[in-house]
Amino acid sequence: MSPFKGQTGLKRILNASGYSLDGLRAAFNGEAAFRQLVLLNVILIPLSFFLNVSRVEQALLIAVCLLALIVELLNSAVEAAIDRISLELHPLSKNAKDMGSAAQLVALTMIALVWGLVLL
Repeated sequence: MSPFKGQTGLKRILNASGYSLDGLRAAFNGEAAFRQLVLLNVILIPLSFFLNVSRVEQALLIAVCLLALIVELLNSAVEAAIDRISLELHPLSKNAKDMGSAAQLVALTMIALVWGLVLL
């Protein structure tokens, strides 16, 4: 068992919330791609409230936008872990980073497809 898992109850929730905010802050300050996705979300999510779509369609429009943020956070976490292990060029490190990038490409493609299908 990890020594970092000692907290329970409300204290654990408060600690976890703080760690999550630290992660969001680190992503926003250190990752240009995350900032760009935040900007995209700031534009698209409010726009979804002005469209003549059903609630389910609106929820889907918002969900794919938020999913891209989640994917970028995970991609950035993988990249940070790989860089922490070694900055040496290695095929497995390249594969891990490329797969994270590919996941983000899929998420962005999903935004384009869902918004396109809903709006057309």
